[in-house]
Amino acid sequence: VEICWGATLLFLICHLGYVCGQIRYPVPEESQEGTFVGNVAQDFLLDTESLSARRLQVAGEVNQRHFRVDLDSGALLIKNPIDREALCGLSASCIVPLEFVTEGPLEMYRAEVEIVDVNDHAPRFPRQQLDLEIGEAAPPGQRFPLEKAQDADVGSNSISSYRLSSNEHFALDVKKRSDGSLVPELLLEKPLDREKQSDYRLVLTAVDGGNPPRSGTAELRVSVLDVNDNAPAFQQSSYRISVLESAPAGMLLIQLNASDPDLGPSGNVTFSFSGHTPDRVRNLFSLHPTTGKLTLQGPLDFESENYYEFDIRARDGGSPAMEQHCSLRVDLLDVNDNAPHITVTSELGTLPESAEPGTVVALISVQDPDSGSNGDVSLRIPDHLPFALKSAFRNQFSLVTAGPLDREAKSSYDIMVTASDAGNPPLSTQRTIFLNISDVNDNPPSFFQRSHEVFVPENNRPGDLLCSLAASDPDSGLNALISYSLLEPRNRDVSASSFISLNPQTGAVHATRSFDYEQTQTLQFEVQARDRGNPPLSSTVTVRLFVLDLNDNAPAVLRPRARPGSLCPQALPPSVGAGHLVTKVTAVDLDSGYNAWVSYQLLEAPDPSLFAVSRYAGEVRTAVPIPADLPPQKLVIVVKDSGSPPLSTSVTLLVSLEEDTHPVVPDLRESSAPREGESRLTLYLAVSLVAICFVSFGSFVALLSKCLRGAACGVTCFPAGTCACLTRSRRREGLPPSNGILRIQLGSDDPIKFVDVGGHSHGCTPLASAPTRSDSFMMVKSPSAPMAGEPVRPSCPPSDLLYGLEQAPPNT
Repeated sequence: VEICWGATLLFLICHLGYVCGQIRYPVPEESQEGTFVGNVAQDFLLDTESLSARRLQVAGEVNQRHFRVDLDSGALLIKNPIDREALCGLSASCIVPLEFVTEGPLEMYRAEVEIVDVNDHAPRFPRQQLDLEIGEAAPPGQRFPLEKAQDADVGSNSISSYRLSSNEHFALDVKKRSDGSLVPELLLEKPLDREKQSDYRLVLTAVDGGNPPRSGTAELRVSVLDVNDNAPAFQQSSYRISVLESAPAGMLLIQLNASDPDLGPSGNVTFSFSGHTPDRVRNLFSLHPTTGKLTLQGPLDFESENYYEFDIRARDGGSPAMEQHCSLRVDLLDVNDNAPHITVTSELGTLPESAEPGTVVALISVQDPDSGSNGDVSLRIPDHLPFALKSAFRNQFSLVTAGPLDREAKSSYDIMVTASDAGNPPLSTQRTIFLNISDVNDNPPSFFQRSHEVFVPENNRPGDLLCSLAASDPDSGLNALISYSLLEPRNRDVSASSFISLNPQTGAVHATRSFDYEQTQTLQFEVQARDRGNPPLSSTVTVRLFVLDLNDNAPAVLRPRARPGSLCPQALPPSVGAGHLVTKVTAVDLDSGYNAWVSYQLLEAPDPSLFAVSRYAGEVRTAVPIPADLPPQKLVIVVKDSGSPPLSTSVTLLVSLEEDTHPVVPDLRESSAPREGESRLTLYLAVSLVAICFVSFGSFVALLSKCLRGAACGVTCFPAGTCACLTRSRRREGLPPSNGILRIQLGSDDPIKFVDVGGHSHGCTPLASAPTRSDSFMMVKSPSAPMAGEPVRPSCPPSDLLYGLEQAPPNT
């Protein structure tokens, strides 16, 4: 039980990553398809039910040819048989690094598979027949190196021993090199006698350590030569040198020396590679036969092979020739000649701009075949990018987001990844990762300004373009597709949709009907721009539409009243002097501003010198004393506004002398049946006056009293929120006379309307113009008509003028 608990605890600690290192699975080479290697889901603590959804798979095209993952159980299985010799060659260990990648989230796991060697190769000699020449004077104990056999297997399955067929003169001795390989040597045990036997045929057998063992044989033919009793001798039995892998071709590596005390040809020594020297050594190195100089003739590569060990033979020219061997080891020194290699295991081509910091963008691995510091690799990206690199394992990195992303500011990134080693000088490699940022609806449509003011003249044509309310949205796709809608304010008497139409695609505002300034002066509404994102975003803009007045209304004569085409009789007492007020013509114009300023002019008269008309007050007065026998005078008074072009109307007065002192009584039958338009105006005026009198009666009376007394006044506000500006000033050139007219502006947001109070008339009833809104009116008030023979005096001194905010038009 204690052993089980200890094993369980060790298993948990290993999987939690506190003690154990890399996970390694052993598997024999040449294993058949479907062979179980290990359970990666269990070892990496993965949920087997989510393996299919997370797409657990082996990363790397090469490893995917040999291994696969069963998504039902999480087992790592053989996909295709592996030949260890083809994969790792003669390397003592064959470790295959595996990387496993899962999605949702993107994660990477690492393990190793050790390919265990199987004894599937028998030893083989380079040649089936080995020839060896030995002088008959060779002393017993002399050794002769033989060609060694080759076995593609490693470890215990490689060559473990050599055997020589039985004979009385030769024995076999095996020398073990530093790399663990065995080199057979023929040992002479008894002196040779060429006269007795000139050659020997032996069988050399190489046996490996497999189970069962495999073997290979070669025929060894030994020829006995005639005596040459001194063999060349090297200064050392073995040599060891070091050279940089970047050494150029032709470089001298070492010069070997061998001496032979014999004279003549028997003392001439030549150098050569021993018979079992492999071809790759002969292609890399060149040995001068007479000087013993060893030079480099091919490129060296530390990453392919970091040392070379071979034998050099020194042979004299005797007959028979004698030779001696020495071993030479050439160690290669690593040079930083390999730049790091960057591999992007998995990458996301597109990332939403709403991705949180820390989101994995790509998994990156780097390799550098150099050794030591030349193989230590660091990875970096530009500092100004919102990304960072995190190291998971050695030479394994993940590229993650390090800050917020904004597609509107930058829609794609070319992330330059630079891998640099620690060599001197360092080498580096760059790889660009392309990342597109997908749009998220994070920007509402925006108008160019928060409010618009639109001015349109009245009497426009229906369908005219009033304004275009274009909004922009920096998002893309449906998130940037904008539609427009009209928002009606609540508690408004006037509906904007009855005047205008809005194009929902373009935001163009068109008039649906013609505007009438006398009915509508302003119109306010809101337009909403809404995108089609999920969820949709919107913004609004306030539009204030102002109707501009045109001079489309001619002045209307309020008094004296007369039917169209008829005369308005006016009576004068006999023997009146100059300056006598005959009557006052009062007209009103429904337009505003200069279009509503009216002027009066005497157009026709039998004798124009008898009467004069005040230009702005409309008062008709006698210009000279009137004789008692004056016949009736027909006076045509024209009333003209100040518009462009001006509009006018006229009234015809019939002025005659009365016989008695009583005023002329008007025909009550005519006045009792007013026209339809005058009745409507009177109704509007009555309603307006009643509403206003309750609010401003007290202030109105006080202001009127001051005006009549000629006192100066300023700006006064009524309790109902209306203000009146009453100004006293001297008569100035170019301004019309007031004739006691009190003008009061009502309402602060509407066009200017006035109330006229004061003035004089004779024989005509005062009327009021019909207001266009409930808070605007115009009133004309006249004191009672004077008695016959009584001089008429203005209620305010002639030198005092009362004006409202409206100014007199220029003298035109």
